[in-house]
Amino acid sequence: MMSGVRKKILFVVMDGLGDRGCASLGGKTPLEHTQTPNLDKFVRLGNSGIMDIISPGVPPGSDTAHLSLLGYDPYKVYRGRGPFEAAGIGLISRPGDVAFRCNFSTVNDKMEVTDRRAGRIKEPETTELIKALSGMVIDGVEILVKEGTEHRAALILRGEGLDPNVTDTDPHDLGNVLTSVGRTKNAAFTASIVNKFVRTSYERMKEHPVNILRRKKGLPEANILLPRGAGSFPDILPFPQKNMMKAACVAGVGMIKGICGVCGLDVIDVPKECTGGVDTDMIIKADVALKALNKYDFVLMNVKAADVAGHDGKPEQKCSVISRLDDMAGRLMEMMDGNVVVAFTADHCTPVSVGDHSGDPVPVTVYTEGMVSDNATKFSESGCAEGRIGRIRGCDLLQICIDLANRSEKFGA
Repeated sequence: MMSGVRKKILFVVMDGLGDRGCASLGGKTPLEHTQTPNLDKFVRLGNSGIMDIISPGVPPGSDTAHLSLLGYDPYKVYRGRGPFEAAGIGLISRPGDVAFRCNFSTVNDKMEVTDRRAGRIKEPETTELIKALSGMVIDGVEILVKEGTEHRAALILRGEGLDPNVTDTDPHDLGNVLTSVGRTKNAAFTASIVNKFVRTSYERMKEHPVNILRRKKGLPEANILLPRGAGSFPDILPFPQKNMMKAACVAGVGMIKGICGVCGLDVIDVPKECTGGVDTDMIIKADVALKALNKYDFVLMNVKAADVAGHDGKPEQKCSVISRLDDMAGRLMEMMDGNVVVAFTADHCTPVSVGDHSGDPVPVTVYTEGMVSDNATKFSESGCAEGRIGRIRGCDLLQICIDLANRSEKFGA
């Protein structure tokens, strides 16, 4: 083991932060356009670079991205997003289960999706809608479903003969609801259960009192639940055992909590102000993460807001979110002691011009006391590219921070 004081590690994952040039911002990205004095100070004092979360040109999901950031090879351990989403909201898979992530969505009478997020409906309305779907059994398969953050939910199929190799029913855009198809002969039965569940969800929710009231208010109805990301529970060596660090997660989104929980990190409850949406209180979340560092060696904090603005195609809103993220960075700078290695980065780019994840590299800055600084001065896609870290993979970041924290094992004699 390397000599010296062993430091704590804080990962600040600003979900979907990276972007591409926006015409409305004069060709700059939201990061390039926005003043970020606190993040820039970390850049000037630390080392920066850009990072391909999976590999160049591969758009990561938030699930595979966080697996990579936690030091795992997603190609070896990933079994679909559904189990992580389910675990994050308290639905724990068993061997043989098939889990899905779902969206409350809006369809017309032709089963055409008109709003994939049902106006970003959230609790308590989603809680009431889920009650209408509880207790279902389809062809001998038990149906377990639970609401998540905002328009999200999770679904578990439990029974004999299930196979996760099925396609999504969510078209991932506006258009017709898709029919789930088994990718293998053994998965045909599972696909038939999914299709029957989707149809039943529409039948039970379309005239639900929640939707009748939303219709009167002119709001998009949440009249169908669309599963996607089927998967089985992965076999993962727990992060604390793999890295010899006591670890925790601070997040507002169920799927992130699920990934971290499955990887063996303790999931810390956050106050209700930490919503996982654009309205989240980032300062409170930073305080929770700082407090966790008193007990844990490694803390991952995820802030979702920039991703929401990217998906919604709102560059000005993304700039506003970035200003608040910079305030959060200022809070960390004010309260953090010298025995912490902090990394600021994103799990993927969500360009507002695309409205979805892209394969562009994300900016990354790492700081701890005593570092040799580099020539980078601005926390942005172009600014961080000037730093000495260069271009790395997502799975490399953890080892860089472990080394800076004086926790590395020497390779060789």
